[in-house]
This record gives sequence, C-alpha cells and structure tokens, in this order.
Amino acid sequence: MQPDATGLILSPSLLSCDFSRLGEELAALESAGLSWVHWDVMDGHFVPNITFGPGVIAKCRKNSGLFFDVHLMISSPDTYIKEFVDAGADLVCVHAEACTHLERTVSEITRMGAKPAVALNPHTPLAVVEYLLPQLFMVLIMSVNPGFGGQRFIPFSLGKIRALRRMIDGLDSKAIIQVDGGVTLENSRELLEAGATALVSGSAFFSNPPYAERHAAFKSACARN
Repeated sequence: MQPDATGLILSPSLLSCDFSRLGEELAALESAGLSWVHWDVMDGHFVPNITFGPGVIAKCRKNSGLFFDVHLMISSPDTYIKEFVDAGADLVCVHAEACTHLERTVSEITRMGAKPAVALNPHTPLAVVEYLLPQLFMVLIMSVNPGFGGQRFIPFSLGKIRALRRMIDGLDSKAIIQVDGGVTLENSRELLEAGATALVSGSAFFSNPPYAERHAAFKSACARN
C-alpha cells in the first residue's frame, strides 16, 4: 500500500481491462508487481455509464491480494457503502457532489472498516474537503469529467493538485492525493512533482502489455534523476 522508491502508487483502472477475463487480468496485475487496482463503479445515473457492482467485486476478492481501491461514481452512495465494504473494498471513495452529508458518509466508511476517500470533479472547489482532510486517507482529483475512459487530461487540474498539496501540508494532514483521468507516461512525473502520490491509469496502462513492462515504464518515468 506504500509508494515505491519513486514516490508512486500506480492503480490501474479496470475500466480499460478485458471484462471477459477479469480474474485473469487481476492475477496478471499482481504478477506484474502492482499492489493497487482501481474499480470504477458507475451506475448510469451519476455518470453516463454502467460498470461493476459489489457482487463482481466480492467474487474477485476471493482470488486477489491486490488493494481494492473502489471509486463510487454513483448517486446516493450511502445506500451502498456497506455492500462494497462487505464485498472486499479496502478503500471506498465517494464523490463530494453525490453526498448530502459528506462528513457523515466519510465517518461511516471509517466505521465500517475501509479507508475513506473523497473524489472531486473538475469544477468542484477544494474548499469542499478542507475541513475533512484530518479524517481522510485520500483525496481523488478528477482530471477529466467522470464516466468514460480514454479522455484527455484537463490542464487546470495541475494547479488544483498543487493547491491541494499546500492545503494538506498546511494542516499537517496525512491524506494522499490521487489523480484520475488522462494519466500517461508523459505527464506522470509532473503529477507527482505537483503533489500527487497515487495515479490511476486506464487505457494508457492496459493498452500496452505486458503489464510488468508497463509498470516498470511508469516507475522509470516518475523516477527523480
């Protein structure tokens, strides 16, 4: 669960994997030296796409030692948090935009035994999570509008990451910053230098097997000279 020597936690997004071989894909990631995997859970309501439910995650949990980083892009996430924790989510990330009482939701995730995280859409200001930072394991900066893979990185996200890093350091919080959307080999080091620790990569990772070589390429790209 800790960053490697480059300061990177790489969490490949299963949104871009071969759904017909999901168990094999998870095993291949583990064999390639990955420790995290990102589950993009979409409900067709909060975002215009439908992906995994807790039943799929529960089946995969039985055969995987990966850290399950579960990103709920769904409406009314409070209704489903227990189901995803029971299914095997190690971390549950909810969208601030989907939560009426965000602090209550974060506290419930912690109470249920998962690590709490909050995602912010590109237009959502950092002030929304400022007072929650002492309670959070992670803040996810969406660098695309959620719902689909393969989108281009929104440039102003870089400044948002830097501002969040200053905010976290100023509060002496231990929250890590994750970035999701348009993450590539070419921008990964810049994202880490801006203050991110965890990077989600979908099409830029899964479209370039073998995974061990792709993992090594990301680590090399993020290495400080």
